[in-house]
Amino acid sequence: MSDLMRRGAAAPLDVSADWSELRDWISLLKPRVMTLVVFTGLVGMLVAPGRIHPTLGAVAILCIAVGAGAAGCINMWYDRDIDAVMRRTARRPIPAGRVEPGAALAFGIFLAVMSVLLMGLATNAVAGAWLAGSILFYVFIYTMWLKRRTPQNIVIGGAAGAFPPVIGWAAVTGGVDVLPLLLFAIVFVWTPPHFWSLSLWAHDDYQRAGVPMLPVTAGARETRRQIMAYTVLLAPLGLAPVLLGLAGWVYGAYALSLGAGFLLHAWRVLREPQDAAGVSLEGDKAARAAFRFSLLHLAGLFAALALDHWLRTVGVLG
Repeated sequence: MSDLMRRGAAAPLDVSADWSELRDWISLLKPRVMTLVVFTGLVGMLVAPGRIHPTLGAVAILCIAVGAGAAGCINMWYDRDIDAVMRRTARRPIPAGRVEPGAALAFGIFLAVMSVLLMGLATNAVAGAWLAGSILFYVFIYTMWLKRRTPQNIVIGGAAGAFPPVIGWAAVTGGVDVLPLLLFAIVFVWTPPHFWSLSLWAHDDYQRAGVPMLPVTAGARETRRQIMAYTVLLAPLGLAPVLLGLAGWVYGAYALSLGAGFLLHAWRVLREPQDAAGVSLEGDKAARAAFRFSLLHLAGLFAALALDHWLRTVGVLG
């Protein structure tokens, strides 16, 4: 970004080059991942009791987005060595040489600190603390400790992506209750089948980089079993808000259908034609479909919760 400013002072701007550089800095924030993080945080805020001024609510959502992006940026800085040998990540800005590692680290740290400070000032210290915890967990527990050491990296590390609904709730209420913790649990249990579906068809990348994802350490067949096991656990967990009286039948209907859909995809992954080692004979079509559906599942579940809450708030539902 400093190069962009120097060029602007010395010569007419090359718009295409400037946009390309800006796009690289934005991509460090993992915007596609950030989208779902922001949405779950927004729903946590929407279903919380009480009110928050719309401007402060928008600032809180911005802080969740920036905090998540900062963690992703620091993750890219730390993982630049393994990103360089994985086909899926080799063209990221740092391994491709378009952004200096030190500049990326400074960018990530700056955004992390600012997002936490702004969250605390705009809402409350509890929300700021939860946001700080989510960033620190992703950077130190998942990225620097778990990811390269254990096939349980995604299981334990999944907590990092489960914080946003708790943060959103805390921004409104200044505390935490049963419902946001249930939402945390849903995202936590959803994460392993989501990422293991990806890792089945990105197996070669992880093996080349020496990342101990479950398909690398335990094989494809065991990974398929684990995807099924976690999805079986996830389905009733998705219905827990209804069973505990924290959500109504609209959410329950969506949770039931989405849970059944994810179970069907997990079953197809388990039963996909495969060789003796569990490697797909059909190009991991079932795993790819399960990965795509998992995104729809989580987004749909949270959207249904927000809709259910709104319908009950305006009195359409009892």
